[in-house]
Amino acid sequence: MKEVILEVKERAEKGTRVSKRLRVAGTIPAILYGAKQTPISLGIAVKEFNRIIHGGAGENVVLTLKFGGDNKEAKTAIIKEIQRDPVSRNILHIDLLAISLKDKIKVNVPVMVSGEAPGIKEGGILEYVQREVEVECLPTQIPEHIMVDVSSLKINESIHVRDLKLPDDQVKVLTPADRMLVSIVPPTVLEEPVAVEGAIAPEAAAAATAEPEVIKKGKKEEEPAEGAAAAPAKEEKK
Repeated sequence: MKEVILEVKERAEKGTRVSKRLRVAGTIPAILYGAKQTPISLGIAVKEFNRIIHGGAGENVVLTLKFGGDNKEAKTAIIKEIQRDPVSRNILHIDLLAISLKDKIKVNVPVMVSGEAPGIKEGGILEYVQREVEVECLPTQIPEHIMVDVSSLKINESIHVRDLKLPDDQVKVLTPADRMLVSIVPPTVLEEPVAVEGAIAPEAAAAATAEPEVIKKGKKEEEPAEGAAAAPAKEEKK
């Protein structure tokens, strides 16, 4: 687990409006809390935080918080939660958990896959059932990720938590051992409809059920026979 220095600033103002003003100014609202820590409202520069997240350290990192401009003692913390905007994915708020390097903590560690499964070559699909597991260990022993080797998986085979190989014996997995992590599932096959003898095709059925066209025909006017005089017109009554 990497240990990184993060510059923070304590803030006295709180509330939704204050948080909005901070974000516009390029600052992320944050809070630091813990079992032996009075909650402290903080402000973290977006560029400073992105430097850590996108600089290779990731979210599972031990932070040394330095209060810029204050005479506060530096504190050790980990990232507990990052709240993001569902559309823009911009960070809205950060929860930091104050820790002691001498006490074990519980954290979630991402699971990553390595190797090429034979089941995929056979047409199967690699399905992620669970992408992280909960572990308990000292902060300095938190693995950045746990690798899962799928190079022997065939179709309908899977890997469970009990199959994990941890990088450190001091790391204890708390996720149930029978929990499935990844699996190779058969490809989805779309079955074509089977033709039944005597059955009417959908197109024919649609044509059969269509209403027949109705043509209204008026009474055909009788033509006078050849040589016969035409019937006199009725005299209009005055």
